[in-house]
Amino acid sequence: MTRFLLLLRHRARRDVLQLALWILGTVALAAAAYTGVRETFGTEQDRTALLAAAIANPVILLFRGLPSGSEEGAFIAFLILPFLALLAAFMSSFLAVRHTRADEELDRAELVAATPAGRVVPLVATLTHGVLANAVLALLVSTTLILLGLGRGGSILAGAASGVTGIVFLGFALLAAQLVRTARAANAVAVWAILLSYLACGIGNALGTPRADLQEMESAPLAWFSPFGWAENTRPFDADDPRPLVLSALLASVCAAAAGLVQARRDLGGSLLPERLARSTATRALAGPWGLSWRLSRGAMLGWAVAGLLVGLLSTRLSDLISRIGDTIPSVEALLAALGTNGTLAQDTVTIFFTLTGVLAACAGVQTVVRARQEEVRGTAEPVRAAAVGPVRWLAGYLVIAGAAILATVGSAIGGAILGLASLEDPDWSLAEVALIAGLGQVAAAAVFGAAAAVVFVVAPRLSIAVGWTLIALATVVGLFGPLLGFPDAVVNLSPIAITPVVAGSDVDPRGLWWLVTAAVAGTALALALMRGRQLAPAE
Repeated sequence: MTRFLLLLRHRARRDVLQLALWILGTVALAAAAYTGVRETFGTEQDRTALLAAAIANPVILLFRGLPSGSEEGAFIAFLILPFLALLAAFMSSFLAVRHTRADEELDRAELVAATPAGRVVPLVATLTHGVLANAVLALLVSTTLILLGLGRGGSILAGAASGVTGIVFLGFALLAAQLVRTARAANAVAVWAILLSYLACGIGNALGTPRADLQEMESAPLAWFSPFGWAENTRPFDADDPRPLVLSALLASVCAAAAGLVQARRDLGGSLLPERLARSTATRALAGPWGLSWRLSRGAMLGWAVAGLLVGLLSTRLSDLISRIGDTIPSVEALLAALGTNGTLAQDTVTIFFTLTGVLAACAGVQTVVRARQEEVRGTAEPVRAAAVGPVRWLAGYLVIAGAAILATVGSAIGGAILGLASLEDPDWSLAEVALIAGLGQVAAAAVFGAAAAVVFVVAPRLSIAVGWTLIALATVVGLFGPLLGFPDAVVNLSPIAITPVVAGSDVDPRGLWWLVTAAVAGTALALALMRGRQLAPAE
């Protein structure tokens, strides 16, 4: 018992900052949703009209919850519950891999296994740590909603649904860490499972059966194959039915038990699934560091490009629909005006979607840059640098591939926007220009994040991963949701994604383009200049 408590305490101390950011961010999102609904959809008439529009156009349900009536609490759950559960799922997955497969890669697990704690006790400590983190998240979300004045039963169920969904993916990530050989692969498996589960739930909701008054829907069977579907079918503030969470608890238990069985039997450093065999000889593309950077990043680049394509497609496919909704629901028109750029409703809709594309592009760029840090930690950067590859050339390879990832993500979004217009019966082709200008502006914004991540990597390598992703998270909240939450313009304009060029009416507003270009170029040059005298920093 003492060994278990020591390991649990070690995990809690190691994760205190990261878990605080995840949990408090989730709670803040719940509170912001309540405030936003009160200010934007304050009347039942507004909520009724929006639910009817969403149910009549099922594609909207791909990114929202399950409609369960126009009562204020049920409407908030429809808007925000999937995102609360999504944040809990990501928090839990990363936690599980960090304390299992990642520790094995860094030889920490071997040291612990050599003590009387053995191999299974650390896994149990990680499982308990993750369950407690989700319990705290659920408790704080429930408490926040209760303090804001929502019903006690629905608030408790909304928090519980979020936390239990996190525990499901905690168990799945523990199992994924046993299946594959690297932490990077385990994280990829866990993230894809989360995204596919989320998509299955959204499609299941979109294919569901609406009630005659267009205020509620019954999910199609597909949603019942997803933990997100189980969470949404608890229907907080409406039916308040906790029974679907039993399915989540069962799945989490099965995954955790399977992970424990595999952990007790496999060799340290081994995996249930063998690694894919590589070629016996390298291609000419791998003759230099840039080709290696491309080889390491191409899978992630493809994933971000697909996400960009989807966002771009929706930007124009939904622009006409959202414009019509805005014409009939004043609160929606006010919301788009707050988030938009004083253009038409259709232009503002495309601009908002491309702001989200900028976030995706920034993620693609930062992920590629911080890959250099991951290679340092794993020790695989050392043989590359030992092969007469200078530090500047080595980092430049990652920066070039990061730029390619940004261009691929935004380029896919622009292509998706054009495809969306082509699929309409009477397309407004002027929106293609809006997508092009907004997209090119977001390239500059994303480049700023990549340059900032590179500078942090050079001067404070141990902070590069945390700082890079934190900057994106803060910029997203400030730039994408700041106007909705009432942030001053001076604060909103600190986010690069909020000051990119846009089309407003018949004019193009360049806004902060030159500041962004200057910052990206200066940051890149500074990182490369400082890298000249920097040594490898492999220690965690």
